[in-house]
Amino acid sequence: MASLPQLWPKTKLARNEAKWFYIFISPWIIGFLGLTLYPMVASAVYSFAEYNIVKMQFIGVTNFVNLFQDQLFYTALGVTAYYTVVAVPLGIVLALVVALLLNQRVPLLSFWRTIYYLPSVISGVAVAILWKWVMNPQFGLFNYVLSVFGIPGPRWFWDDNWVIPAFWIMSIWGIGGSMVIYLAGLQGVPTALYEAAEIDGANSVQRFFNITLPMISPVLLFSLVTNMIGALQIFTQVYVISDKGGPNYHSLVYVLYLFTNAFRWFRFGYASALAWILFIIIVILTYFMLKVSTSMVYYESPGGGGI
Repeated sequence: MASLPQLWPKTKLARNEAKWFYIFISPWIIGFLGLTLYPMVASAVYSFAEYNIVKMQFIGVTNFVNLFQDQLFYTALGVTAYYTVVAVPLGIVLALVVALLLNQRVPLLSFWRTIYYLPSVISGVAVAILWKWVMNPQFGLFNYVLSVFGIPGPRWFWDDNWVIPAFWIMSIWGIGGSMVIYLAGLQGVPTALYEAAEIDGANSVQRFFNITLPMISPVLLFSLVTNMIGALQIFTQVYVISDKGGPNYHSLVYVLYLFTNAFRWFRFGYASALAWILFIIIVILTYFMLKVSTSMVYYESPGGGGI
């Protein structure tokens, strides 16, 4: 039976190396314990209590019972799902299209890759303010361009029916991160496969669906899971633009409702219960995607990526 690795070795040289190892990773350990593990444990405790900073009283599963009787909970869940089911596929498709274009031999290739990636590193608050101006119904750029063609522009973030579509359009701004990942995946596809397909008479569409997509399917799965998690946790854009989830709660996404309960109404126990429900939803969806992917994603090693 193999022995467990020693946390503190016996020899002097090994102890010295271990000491410096723990010193160098101590910032991460402190950050993990203080900013990740402690908040998770604390929120788990608060979810079974009525807590408003001043006092805390344990009430069992009352928060979870009240949560499923809360109409705003279902509203927030529905709005978030409505945003996610369109924003995620839209972002993946557009990012893949851009990656395919930038994988070609075009002039100023590095320049174009930088231009497409740059928006994804800009602060979320700055991006939200920018798009709030661009989609302003009175002086926004979008409505001005539409007016040139004689099309009356909608009120975007200030309209019940257009607020979520406006956030869909806004989400396209950040496809640069996914684009870089897809570009790396595309450059990892062996050129010999394309050459063999050309010899067999396959056209570009056939090569894309029979070679490119299967070969980058692990990258697509990774992007699907991470983008889904990010979309379910959308907050900054909605908070900056619509503040309270308006108009008429049509932009009341889940994390904004969680934030409102915690930091406006000081219902920290109820907000913690909301957080754990979201965590459970994300875990279930992620597990389902990974489980289904075993028959849809190609891995070079046998059984790779399965659960």
